[in-house]
Parts: sequence; C-alpha cells; structure tokens
Amino acid sequence: MDTNAVSILLEISYSRLLASSYDGNTLEQALPFMVKANPTLLASGTYYVAEAEPGTLVGCGGWTPAKPGSGEIVEGEAHIRHFAVHPDWIKRGIGTALLTRCITDARLVGIHKLHCFSTLNAEPFYRASGFRTIGLIDVRMGPNIAFPAVLMERKIL
Repeated sequence: MDTNAVSILLEISYSRLLASSYDGNTLEQALPFMVKANPTLLASGTYYVAEAEPGTLVGCGGWTPAKPGSGEIVEGEAHIRHFAVHPDWIKRGIGTALLTRCITDARLVGIHKLHCFSTLNAEPFYRASGFRTIGLIDVRMGPNIAFPAVLMERKIL
C-alpha cells in the first residue's frame, strides 16, 4: 500500500472536512500528527483503500485489535482506525463501504465490539452506521495537544 498516497488523502480530507468542526489553531497543531499514514497500520492486513481508478485514492480506513495510542488489546474488541474520504467523494457510500468491510472482517475473526475515536463532524456518520456515543474525549497528540473527539462503540455479534 502506498504510504505517501494515503498520507496525501488524509491531509486533503482532514484539512478540508474538519474545518467545519474545529478552530484553525486546533487544526494547525493537530493535523501534522493526524495526516501521517502509519506504516504498521497500513501493513496490518486490516486497513483498506477505495480507488476511483487505479492509483487514485478516494477513501481509506481500517481496524485493529490494538487501541490507538496505547496498543492495549482486549480480547473480542477492536478499534476503527484512520478513516478518511476525499471531500469530492463524500456522500457516495465510500465511507460506508469501508466501514462495512471492517465490520465484516472483524466479525469473522471473533470481534464482538468495535470502538471508535470519531472526529466531531463524523459522529453522525458513525451513529448512522450503528455506533452509539459514549462521550466526549480528548485524544492526545504530542505532549501539548488535546484533540476533541467522540468515543463511540458498536456491538457487531
């Protein structure tokens, strides 16, 4: 998987789509941490991309048993990771298709609950996909950045 192409998609998506829910200062501090594709995640076998045509990424996202940030693993649970859809391709079912793939594949290996650290503006998407809101959280990015997010979960078995 092309790490650079995923990073470019993350940067385009997050910089444009998150601007409606976060102030400029928050994004200026957090985006450098958020838009770098994680090579370990990309090589996990549980991270997927959607292409409009070969080599043109329009969506990405995946899941892992490891909790983002800590790497903690709880048997039967997994975490939705690093989802993004190109702004020109939102509302076309790409995010839903990627999330459906995550749910299907996680269920096949015995995962019964998915957790998600949703951005503020993506909460309605995850809620429409069967996730429930647990509460607001701050995701730590670097020593001095607390990025407001929404902790969500969904039972899948």
